[in-house]
Amino acid sequence: MTSSPRFAFLASIAEEAQAARSELVDLHGDHAPDEADVLVPLGGDGFMLQTLHRYGELGKPVYGMRQGTVGFLMNHYSADQLAERVQAAKPSVLRPLEMMAETDSGARVRSLAYNEVSLLRQTRQAAHLSIELHGQRRLDELICDGVLVATPAGSTAYNFSAGGPILPLDTQVVALTPIAAFRPRRWRGAVLKADTEVRLRVLDPYKRPVSATADSHEVRDVVQVTIRESSEHTVTLLFDPEHSLEERMLTEQFVGG
Repeated sequence: MTSSPRFAFLASIAEEAQAARSELVDLHGDHAPDEADVLVPLGGDGFMLQTLHRYGELGKPVYGMRQGTVGFLMNHYSADQLAERVQAAKPSVLRPLEMMAETDSGARVRSLAYNEVSLLRQTRQAAHLSIELHGQRRLDELICDGVLVATPAGSTAYNFSAGGPILPLDTQVVALTPIAAFRPRRWRGAVLKADTEVRLRVLDPYKRPVSATADSHEVRDVVQVTIRESSEHTVTLLFDPEHSLEERMLTEQFVGG
């Protein structure tokens, strides 16, 4: 990367994010995402995920700055010395999950998930699911509100709230976590190798409909969902050395409340 990288400043619709973008553009100029060296999203984690889904194929490093409610994937905001901060930043390479969802109408929908793929019941009826790993049935029937598969980067989000483990980035594993499991009541999920193919089947899709969501992309009335780590897609997030993603994930495990 050059000592004077070209930036593409991207902002959420929040007023403070738009104001920050104007300030940064005045100081550093602005380029189209496909012409920039670094993408700089301004917002919260939700906007960061939007940026990754929209521009991840460009292969540009992403240095986010927090101008939103939740900013686990963001650096603190400062308009000054941006080039120096980016040069000193520590990279974290993320590999998303690929979801293939099949619906009761026969449609097949593909989507990427940088945080997690989750299955959730659509009605008051609990979901009845089976779980297969690499084609082998591991759990005949899980009665629950849902289940999710989380990446290490996403393990501190919905996965952690559901009682799943926080995963270090360099472990090459994913978390398979039930959401409000009723049967088997004691099953707390599993930690799997990242290249494991997970297939979740809906056992009674008409009486107990289920939706599948890859980050924010929802597919309703699914009958089967296959999840695997992508072999083709990666994104590189840049973090200030004193607030690296690894350090944030470690700190998260020692903070109560």
